[in-house]
Parts: sequence; structure tokens; C-alpha cells
Amino acid sequence: MDERYSRQILFREIGKSGQEKLLNSRVLLVGGGALGASHAEILARAGVGFLRIVDRDFVELTNLQRQTLYSESDAKERLPKAVAAKNRLAQINSEIAVEAIVADVNHSNIESFVRDVDLILDGTDNFQIRYLLNDACVKLNKPWIYGAAVASYGTTMTIFPGETPCLRCIFEEIPDAGSSPTCDTAGVIQPIISSISALQTTEALKILTGNLDKLHKSLVQIDVWQNDWRKIKLGLPNADCETCARANFEFLDAESGEFSAVLCGRNAVQIAPPRATNIDLANLAERLKNLGEVKQNEYLVRFTSGDNELTVFADARAIIRGTDDVTVARSLYAKFVGV
Repeated sequence: MDERYSRQILFREIGKSGQEKLLNSRVLLVGGGALGASHAEILARAGVGFLRIVDRDFVELTNLQRQTLYSESDAKERLPKAVAAKNRLAQINSEIAVEAIVADVNHSNIESFVRDVDLILDGTDNFQIRYLLNDACVKLNKPWIYGAAVASYGTTMTIFPGETPCLRCIFEEIPDAGSSPTCDTAGVIQPIISSISALQTTEALKILTGNLDKLHKSLVQIDVWQNDWRKIKLGLPNADCETCARANFEFLDAESGEFSAVLCGRNAVQIAPPRATNIDLANLAERLKNLGEVKQNEYLVRFTSGDNELTVFADARAIIRGTDDVTVARSLYAKFVGV
């Protein structure tokens, strides 16, 4: 241990005892995109003993400008991000455990991902999942670190249920669809990813080593292009908060998950079965081979028919490219997948 982490151990605020705590820590990374990939690499190099990475998507060429764990070969093979991240992290630090889960985080599985870890880091790209994550962490009393970045702007906040405001204390309602910029509509530059990830992972190291007095206790907002840095000090939790005051977990208690979601800026729709399902990818590839171009690896089947491309995962989710019309996407899903 001493040689690999020697420089980190020399940092007196961590030291040898802190390093041992890191090695015994368990962290969930929700999302393996730009922020998630950066979180994963930093925490793996720091020696966090167990990382669980959950992501629903696969690597594409457009990711490589900012998603630092991935390579051109990952994009060419359309590897799921969680799997590509695990492969790369094994080359960085083979002494830690990395669990790769290719799944869409939803109300039916989020608690199982959160329950047995010490800390959760947000690397998602939408508020629906963040509010779901907030529900699960408040319910299970788990600390988590919110983070977001788009264009040259980013923000982060560290949440301890019952002690600090939760996400819903600060942002009472989910922003209306289309009201907030995304990486696909406003772009993003790598430096803001690195900046927000650095803040999130530094807070993680403080929490995991017991240095809670060093947490920034703020909503931090940064614009690296405009050279703007703001810290808004957080007070007590909102006494009227639906989530942390009233324990109304409306996102967690949803009766069913969304069956479809338009993927902003990608001319694509994600379709998911209403119930947990496993699909035989080899059998699906065999069924589709005479209907269009089929490519397969152990994680997914990619099928091209006319102007549409269907990428089907083992959990029966599909990302259908070539349309942003949910009705068309559902029709293609029913026609070719039929789950």
C-alpha cells in the first residue's frame, strides 16, 4: 500500500489511517459519462476499494472529447460505458474492485444500488434521475454529492440527509422539459468537467477519510470561461421539504417506470420494458440477421434497418436512432424486439 499511495499518504490530512479508510470504502457512481468517467478514474487512483458504476449507454465517438476513460476502440465496438470504464480501471488500479452494471437507473433498482455503499456521486445528465437519487439517499440515509456541467458552467453540492438541505430543499421542482441547456444543445468543454469532478471527488475523499469539518458546505457554481466562482452557503434543511421533512418519496414510489424517453439532441429514443426482463442476445441476433445488418458483442446487439439503428441491451432496453418520435420508436421496438 505504501508505495502506490505514498504521495497521498504524505498528505497529512489523509495519512496512512485515511488511506486504509479509502481502501475499505464503497462508492456508487451513478452515470459513466463525462463526470462519471472522471470520478471513476480519480477515485480508482486514490485507492477507493470498491466502485460500482451504473450506466445505461454505450461509448460513441462524440464522447471522447470529454469522457476521459474511453478510447476510439471502445466507440468502434459500442462497448457499454460501465464495461469500458471497468476495463480501463483494471489497467489503472488492479487492486481495487469495480462492479460494472449496464442498466437504466429507475425507481425499481435505485435502492439496491445505494443500500450497501458508503457514498454516492452524481454523474448523471438529467434531473429526473437526480431527484430519484435524492429520494433514495434520503430514505436510506446515505450521503451523496450532486454535480452538473454544461457548456462552461458547472455546479455541485454535498448532501447529508437530515443535516444539510437535500436537493429538493434547494430545487423544489424539476425544471420544465426543454428549459435547461444540455451538452447536446449548448455543448460542453472538458475543463468544466474536470473542475466539477475535482470538487466532487475532493469532497468524497474528505467524507471517506472522516474529514467532515473540511467540507465546503455550499452550493458551488463555476463558469470557467467567464472566470466566475460563487459559493452560496447552505443553511438548515427546509422544514417544509417534501422529501427530507415529510418523507414523501414521490419519485421513488412511482408505480411504473417511464417506458420511453427522447434522448435530447441525438435523434434517438430509449425504449424500456415496463417490467424487469432479460433477453437472449444471441437468439435476438439470429432472429434479426436476415432483416438487416446485425452486429453483436456480449453486452448488446446493434441492428440497422433502413434509416434506423436499434441497439438492444441484455435488460431488453433499446436505443433507437434515426427518430425522435416516440410512437415510431415504440413501433420499431415492437416489430424487431417484441418484448
